[in-house]
Amino acid sequence: MSVLKIYNTLARDKQVFVPIEPGKVRLYVCGMTVYDFCHLGHARVMVVFDMIQRWLRAQQFDVTYVRNITDIDDKIIRRAVENKESISALTQRYIDAMHEDAAALGVERPDHEPRATAFVPQMLNLIGALEKNGLAYQAKDGDVNFSVRDFAGYGKLSGKSLDDLRAGERVDVNSTKRDPLDFVLWKASREEEPQEVKWDSQWGSGRPGWHIECSAMSCDLLGEHFDIHGGGQDLQFPHHENEIAQSEGASGKQFVNYWMHNGFVRIDNEKMSKSLGNFFTIREVLKNYDAEVIRFFILRAHYRSPLNYSDTHLDDARTALARLYVALKTTAAETKTIDWNEPHAQRFAEAMNDDFNTPIAISVLFDLASEVNKHHSVALSSQLKGLANVIGLLEREPKQFLQAGGTEDGLSDDDVHALIAARTQAKQEKNFSESDRIRADLLSKGIVLEDKPGGLTEWRRA
Repeated sequence: MSVLKIYNTLARDKQVFVPIEPGKVRLYVCGMTVYDFCHLGHARVMVVFDMIQRWLRAQQFDVTYVRNITDIDDKIIRRAVENKESISALTQRYIDAMHEDAAALGVERPDHEPRATAFVPQMLNLIGALEKNGLAYQAKDGDVNFSVRDFAGYGKLSGKSLDDLRAGERVDVNSTKRDPLDFVLWKASREEEPQEVKWDSQWGSGRPGWHIECSAMSCDLLGEHFDIHGGGQDLQFPHHENEIAQSEGASGKQFVNYWMHNGFVRIDNEKMSKSLGNFFTIREVLKNYDAEVIRFFILRAHYRSPLNYSDTHLDDARTALARLYVALKTTAAETKTIDWNEPHAQRFAEAMNDDFNTPIAISVLFDLASEVNKHHSVALSSQLKGLANVIGLLEREPKQFLQAGGTEDGLSDDDVHALIAARTQAKQEKNFSESDRIRADLLSKGIVLEDKPGGLTEWRRA
């Protein structure tokens, strides 16, 4: 089988993946800040790295997958105060919602899902180590900041020089930082903030900055040096750049070997974001589309490419996914065991090992489906289902998918069955014009009929 290559943002190139410890992979992904429902950008992060951890496990790696939860930050505090509720009540509600959305999309739970509020002692230890190493200082306003210019490697992930960063930095005349590029590690408590977000420390009462939490959680759960760190492209700078500075500044060791970033979701060729008001929550999209269609839509694009969202693209994804399910319905798979020596499986593995190239891997599934439809081979049908299952697709019974769908056309399953019965009756009475009218009417409403031997009629939603 081919060798796994990963595009490493740090190296700006595809590199052969060599784990630190043979046979084992330690993977950390930046998760959600839980103050609202997850949107399609979050869905992409969850589905992409779920696909990645699934493939790593399929390659017989022993994977430890960590995806954190940010349950303390400015937005969370602001929302809780607006709602007149506790931080913990707010965050737990949206954590529960996140888990529901992730499960709907076929996303497996990570091995560890640490919450920032449970790792404050580790963050304080990390800040103490940075202060000891001359990389952190307490300003006059009580905040503890990281001294960017004292860390020699700053900018290596983003490719930004300190002079370029300084030129683009807004001047804050009220700042007590030594340098505008410095970022906060520990925020001194403000009187108006809830007591729930105030922790005692050697620098006084306060709460952690955003960047420090991921350094503390990843190093605690995976060690100071681990294999892969991932997240959305928007986190490359400053969040991941700052993580490197904090972690390497404290330990003196290389933090991460491979950095992976998925591309943006775009709406009408603009980046989807709450600030632009052009975002869709996962829940909103699930009202109109099957969850597996959304997963398929995400995986059809390469994870590093922009993903252009539209109803047209999702409709096309549903039609395409239905083609795969129709092949399985025509010739049922008998086993999920994959024959990796079979040519289709070899092509699938080559694609996945080439920086997780799911568009090519999915094209192999369509080639397999064509062969299944042509030869009605149970072995090939089993290959189709087994390979698709590796990336979390085709896990349902074909009938369950093909007859699933909303009732926005006004037709429930019972309505369809009643019309099929009326059509059968018309055929028996040799009223073929009425039979044809019912078929055409159903087709106009997205219901495809398939007449089978013995007078049986099966159906699916187009």
